[in-house]
Amino acid sequence: MPEKPSVLFVCVHNAGRSQMAAAWLSHLAGDRVEVRSAGSAPAETVNPAVVEAMREVGIDIAAETPKILTVDAVQASDVCITMGCGDACPVFPGKRYLDWTLKDPAGQGVEAVRPIRDEIRTRIEGLISEIAPEAAG
Repeated sequence: MPEKPSVLFVCVHNAGRSQMAAAWLSHLAGDRVEVRSAGSAPAETVNPAVVEAMREVGIDIAAETPKILTVDAVQASDVCITMGCGDACPVFPGKRYLDWTLKDPAGQGVEAVRPIRDEIRTRIEGLISEIAPEAAG
């Protein structure tokens, strides 16, 4: 891994899972990791239940907006983590690709989003220990 690894989180709408993952990584690793998120078919806005679930743990993502997945974003990232849209992510040699199977929070209330949020945090903590171990904890 480079001195400052970069991670791209991709889901279909970039309105739920990838937004939570990006927020957790930024929150837990700080500036030790470059963080991006995108969607293969981005929504208009971030899921309000996702915004509320993250607010409950002290992370404000209300100002985030879904972004379209670009080839440049993939090329600029060391690790690409897909969440239910695997085929839409372009593959380049030398990149690390992970596919995290997570429930889709679309159309769910905050009660249903909480366990997804917590599972993503656990996965992010594991990722940090691999790519930026000094930042863990």
